[in-house]
Amino acid sequence: MSQPVATLASVGPPRLLAGLHEVARLDRVAHLTRHGSLPRLRAQEVIELAENIDLRGRGGAGFPFARKMRAVVESARRRDGRSVVVVNGSEGEPGCLKDTALLLQAPHLVVDGAVLAATAMGSEGVWIGVTRTDVQRSVQAAVDERGPTGPRVRVSLLPERFVTGESSAMIGGIGQGTALPSGRRIRSSDSGLGGLPTLFSNTETFAQLAVAARLGALEYRSVGLPTEPGTTLLTVAGSVVVETPTGVPLPYVLQLCGLDVGQGVLVGGYHGTFVGPEAAWSATISRDSLAEYGAVLGAGAVLPMPETTCPVGETARVARWMAGETAGQCGPCFLGLPSLADALEEVANGGGPAALDAVRARIATVAKRGACSHPDGTGRFVKSALESFPEEFSDHALGRGCGRPVAGVLPLPPETDALPLLALPSGSGASRERPEESPEKLVVDWTLCQGHGLCADIVPDVIRLGPDGYPSKASAPVPAHLRQQALRAVRRCPALALRIQD
Repeated sequence: MSQPVATLASVGPPRLLAGLHEVARLDRVAHLTRHGSLPRLRAQEVIELAENIDLRGRGGAGFPFARKMRAVVESARRRDGRSVVVVNGSEGEPGCLKDTALLLQAPHLVVDGAVLAATAMGSEGVWIGVTRTDVQRSVQAAVDERGPTGPRVRVSLLPERFVTGESSAMIGGIGQGTALPSGRRIRSSDSGLGGLPTLFSNTETFAQLAVAARLGALEYRSVGLPTEPGTTLLTVAGSVVVETPTGVPLPYVLQLCGLDVGQGVLVGGYHGTFVGPEAAWSATISRDSLAEYGAVLGAGAVLPMPETTCPVGETARVARWMAGETAGQCGPCFLGLPSLADALEEVANGGGPAALDAVRARIATVAKRGACSHPDGTGRFVKSALESFPEEFSDHALGRGCGRPVAGVLPLPPETDALPLLALPSGSGASRERPEESPEKLVVDWTLCQGHGLCADIVPDVIRLGPDGYPSKASAPVPAHLRQQALRAVRRCPALALRIQD
């Protein structure tokens, strides 16, 4: 099955995405032509550069890179001087493609940043952990193009799941082959891969370091906010990767992608928080601005919630998928998150005030009890949805619904089995037996159809089989609330014989 690839855009001249409007991927020659040679810096110079531009991790917590690197240098000095560098190239977040875009299309920039740090510290090598085979091929090709000079760079393919990007899970996956969070409160800068002090940061962070090393701190700071200089990468609506200077208004970035703030914007992905429409109109792409509304950029996912979808159903879909992404080693996560998803679905289906109380209780139950941040982040996402859409959750709990179908605007992997929920209209007299129809049709290509019958299993209310085992009609209207199931049928047809047509 093909994996998603982002569309690229930029606000102003791009840095990380420079040259990608001309070619699909920068090989070694194109990379050097565009960016020039990488300077050689001492460890203290790299640390001072990172401090000067306030470089922070672009994968979640936003921890200062200079502090990470200084901790690794000091830890290595206390021991035998050995250290390693690990690049987190995992994106288990379905709404985030920015790091994948870099590794697929500008891999040398990422390798440059990791090699720069490794060379400065005298590290034994660089490991790049990825979870997609196309990304593995791209990065390995870049490593091969560079030849044997400098620190050795290795690429490791790890399981594609949400928790793989957690530092101890990735380090464990590279070192022992088990990509599970360890639960130990030991910093990777003290004891990481192979027990060595490890500089661990994500893909964009190392790419930003490579850009800054070439530009110098003064030129790097020429765009963006004085307090947060430079550019950042965002994944908007799960499909468009935008490079933008910090300080740009959030609505401007959304409009660039043909979107608006709708009912609000989920910032930071599925461990993030919703920013309401009024706040979203005022917010800028900035840590300080988003902090005013209790949000952080995290891994850079920006997901607007359109007026045309049901926020309760969207939240329930994501919570169910997140429950399936547990590592299965902590009770509060392995048992608590499915229980939270169950409670949300009870709310969506009219379970009454007790169902809402159960959701709140489940959030409290999983908090601060896991080996990693997965249960806390999932609980934070659900809690934010409850606070951002209180009327919708109340209406659903009381059986009135909100009158909108679930459009699936919060992206999930194509193969997910988390079924969308029907949003019951309020006061319209509509019911599950009489769903709102759309002008779209599910069309069968008879030249390809082989009678597997999977389509009828996946969306039986649209496709029925005839006595011969083939669909009884060449096309059938798709009710709006069944569109996601129809799309699933299209994707899973072994003969590729289905399509959705206006």
